[in-house]
Amino acid sequence: MFATHRTTGYNGYALQWSPFFEHKLAVATASNFGLVGNGRLHILNVSAPEAQIGVERVFDTQDGLFDVCWSEVNENQLVTASGDGSIKLWDTTLADFPIQNWHEHQREVFSVNWNLVRKDSFLSASWDNTIKLWSQNSPSSLQTFKGHSHCVYSAMWSPHSPTLFASCSGDHTVKLWDTNSPAPVQTILAHGNEVLSLDWNKYQDHTVVTGSVDHTIKVWDLRRPDRELNCLRGHEYAVRKVKCSPHSGSLVASTSYDMTMRIWDITTGDMIEIHDAHTEFVLGVDFNLYRDREIATCAWDESVHVFQPRCLM
Repeated sequence: MFATHRTTGYNGYALQWSPFFEHKLAVATASNFGLVGNGRLHILNVSAPEAQIGVERVFDTQDGLFDVCWSEVNENQLVTASGDGSIKLWDTTLADFPIQNWHEHQREVFSVNWNLVRKDSFLSASWDNTIKLWSQNSPSSLQTFKGHSHCVYSAMWSPHSPTLFASCSGDHTVKLWDTNSPAPVQTILAHGNEVLSLDWNKYQDHTVVTGSVDHTIKVWDLRRPDRELNCLRGHEYAVRKVKCSPHSGSLVASTSYDMTMRIWDITTGDMIEIHDAHTEFVLGVDFNLYRDREIATCAWDESVHVFQPRCLM
């Protein structure tokens, strides 16, 4: 299976498969590579095994969209992160306008992530060096976390705890936080350059994977933060996104400015797949929760790819 969809005029930044429907894929995009101009949220319908991609809805915004995440409680709702510092809540069954709009961050919002355990809140990470905690039912943020000295590129909830999350930053660190405390509970000097992405292993409570401008991916045990468990080398430019498989504790996907998506076995350190069909920076990647062999990617070449990597077949 290999299917493509053109996001004509809009460069792909992030995507996520629905946690409720096997065929539904949300893609966050920005015009002019996110530097200036509008954004567009695409809700795509991916049929299998026909390998066809249809458009269910599109929502337009006044500024570029850098991330998207689905609600864990309402199958029709999702949140986007915008270049103008705003966060928007959308309902795919309603009109063309967001049903909620928050604007507290002072700089671009680069990531949004819904709580997988408690399911009642989500995080945003911003270039204003802060992380904010939100509830879709509250008109303002519930909490602000300060501790990073540079852009916060990502904040991700632990899939094992209702209160723990980790963040990564341009200050070269990964920080572990508990919502019961305003200060980070742990700091790891993770890379020698900016850390652009992180994700939690779904099968190992204390394992986090990071991706950096230094071209490497590192695997960490938070109980032994003095050095990484493994360092994965192969990307030729900055690693933009890392995503742990929901189906295997040993598989991680990564995207990079070298225009590839790669799949790694973190237990051996081996790179087991390269997807090089994109012609520009690859930014987004996600595993389908229901079709365990299916992956989606998006890139600055204005295209979305949905396919089954050989290593998963």
